[in-house]
Amino acid sequence: MDDSRVATVPLVDEANVTGKVADIFADIKRTKQIDFVPRFWRVLATNPAQLEMVWTSLKRLMHPEAVGAESLLDPQTREIIAIAVSATNGCNYCINSHTTAAMKMGLTREALGEVLAIAGLFNMTNALADGYQIEPDVRPPLE
Repeated sequence: MDDSRVATVPLVDEANVTGKVADIFADIKRTKQIDFVPRFWRVLATNPAQLEMVWTSLKRLMHPEAVGAESLLDPQTREIIAIAVSATNGCNYCINSHTTAAMKMGLTREALGEVLAIAGLFNMTNALADGYQIEPDVRPPLE
C-alpha cells in the first residue's frame, strides 16, 4: 500500500490554479488566516462548483464575521460543535482540523475530553432512546 496517497483523487496543486478556484483558495487562506490551502479544499477543487458551494456554506456558518454577519455562538463554540459532530461521524480529518482550531482559541485538553465525553454520552443515550422508541416527555415551545 502506498502511504503517500492522501485522497482518492489527486490534490489540486495550489500553485497552478486560476479563475474561481484561485479566488476561493485565496479567500480560504485569508478567512482562516493560514498560509496554505488545506487538503480538504484541494480535493474539493477537483469539482469547482462543489468547492464553491461547500466553502460558501462553511464560511457563512463558521466564519460569519467574514461575510458581515453575526453569530449567536462564539467561534470556539462553533468549533466544539464541529468536533463533536466529526467525532460522532468518525471523520478523522475534521476531528484533527477542528480540534486544532479550537485549541488555538484556548480549548484545553481537559475541556476537549469533556466535549468528547458529552458527545459519546449522547451518542449512547440517543441510540437507547431511538432503540426503545421513547416518546418525548417535553417539547420545546413553538414560539
